[in-house]
Amino acid sequence: MSMQVAEESSSGFGALGLDARIVDALGYDDPSPIQRESIPHVLAGKDLVGLAATGTGKTAAFALPMIHLLSQETGRRRGVSAIVLVPTRELAMQVCKSVQTYGKPVGVTALAVYGGTAYGEQIQTIRRGVDVIVATPGRALDLIRKGKMPLETIRFVVLDEADEMLDMGFAEDIEAILSETPSTRQTMLFSATMPPRIESIASQHLTEPVRVRVARPEVSPTEAPKVRQTAFIVQRHHKLPALGRILDGEQPTSAIIFCRTRTEADELTDMLAQRGYRPLALHGGLSQENRDQVMKKFRSGTADLLIATDIAARGLDIQQLSHVINYDVPTQVEAYVHRIGRVGRAGREGVAITLATPREQSALSLIERVTKTKIEFGRVPTAADLRIKRAGRTEKRLRDALVNLNVSDEIRGMMGVLEAEFDPKQLLLAAAVLLTQSNSDDESLGDIPTVMPGSRREPRDMRGDRFGDRNNDRFRDNRGGYDRSGGRDSGPRFPAGGDRDRRAIGSRPTAEGMRKVFFGAGFDAGISARDLVGAIANEAGIPGKDLGAIDITDRFSLVEVPEDVAEYVIEAMQGSRIRGRKVNVRADRPPRG
Repeated sequence: MSMQVAEESSSGFGALGLDARIVDALGYDDPSPIQRESIPHVLAGKDLVGLAATGTGKTAAFALPMIHLLSQETGRRRGVSAIVLVPTRELAMQVCKSVQTYGKPVGVTALAVYGGTAYGEQIQTIRRGVDVIVATPGRALDLIRKGKMPLETIRFVVLDEADEMLDMGFAEDIEAILSETPSTRQTMLFSATMPPRIESIASQHLTEPVRVRVARPEVSPTEAPKVRQTAFIVQRHHKLPALGRILDGEQPTSAIIFCRTRTEADELTDMLAQRGYRPLALHGGLSQENRDQVMKKFRSGTADLLIATDIAARGLDIQQLSHVINYDVPTQVEAYVHRIGRVGRAGREGVAITLATPREQSALSLIERVTKTKIEFGRVPTAADLRIKRAGRTEKRLRDALVNLNVSDEIRGMMGVLEAEFDPKQLLLAAAVLLTQSNSDDESLGDIPTVMPGSRREPRDMRGDRFGDRNNDRFRDNRGGYDRSGGRDSGPRFPAGGDRDRRAIGSRPTAEGMRKVFFGAGFDAGISARDLVGAIANEAGIPGKDLGAIDITDRFSLVEVPEDVAEYVIEAMQGSRIRGRKVNVRADRPPRG
């Protein structure tokens, strides 16, 4: 295959030695720092560890040189040449689209492979021949074990968003896939952070890797996001009506509301629909077809609110958002930064709103310290505030209607009948009342009290460690528990022995700030700590590093979760499956005696 090398330039992609056809497909010739640092090493055949955040251009950093090297091969390539592992199906589709765009001029093809869809079409495409597979670890391993994704021809393996994949419980899947690929492969690992578990993967599966560290690029003042950040502190039982009133006051044109569980997402969707909004839920309980329909409606403006769990929203690229709303304080500072970064793009103004309970104030303080930004505290609109707002909107609607008056014969007939009975002024007042009426009845609750900042402090054990820096004793690994680095199970902590073992595990002190959740399945059902961590991450959006000790016996398991999210974890896991079976999930009730 012939190759055209891009013309040399002092700073563009041409200086990196890439095929000119690939560079032309990019549409720009100014590499980002991660691209400039990584591409020469990949072209030289080196393994690479890249420490870079989302938004730094790392997809092109591994895709461009990989495609260039594949395009140099003479004759027809046989089998799959590269596999790129990513944490979510949204990111799989996004990365695959980029690889297809870059590779089209040189004949390099790509396929996205992820769960939630039928195997048939993916297997047929692989059988017909594809160069690059972009996959989530779970579906990739399934296809490998079914013998439908041969790996003997693999030349490249890329681990993209490696820390996210570990947080979602994919550590063992990644290890298994890497162990199946040829030792002669070239491996690239990209991650925003480098915890010990990722360092371990790099040392075991990469050969003398070059290390590249790139900070998030600076944004020019004209492009800097202009985000108004506001928090409302309310008691937990007031959060639902408070959200409705805040939305009624803000009147967002297009907003994402982040929540923790799919149950919560469905509940919020129902409540907001009753208030006259056009909301859609996006969570792990939807099929891929339904997810695609939801996103199509939201992007087209058919819906104005997207109610999403954090896991489901990862990888989504949505432009023109006016508001991002955190129904719960995110469990990580990075998650908060990523969420609010979705608004205020390209110098536009945006709004980020967070609902917090009194005990979550320290988490807000930590966000302020880490991000060096100020979060203002707001007051939930009163019933009187909303009535004034609605009256103003009704006046505008009436004025617009009068300017563009188009009355049908049916309406003229109706008004003729009413005018025979009522004074025209009374009719106008009645119409204004109907237009101004709220679609909800929460005004009967009276005003929602807003808790003043600092009026109730969190318990000492929860302050300053909410975002993953918990003490190591919360990640005990006594002969089988899940440890903070994502290690494997080595067997149950106690031999299966009925009530005696139940009493032994139940009597183990729960770590401060944590609560035990009971799962009605254990080793007899093939359950491992990895399965529990992955299920909790996928269904509740709680990353593995926020979990505490995990105890597994033959018939049940106990998982320590942060106390303030325990009820959400239990809700999220209801009806979900672990290892193909429905598992009873509830708050742990230690045995008596």
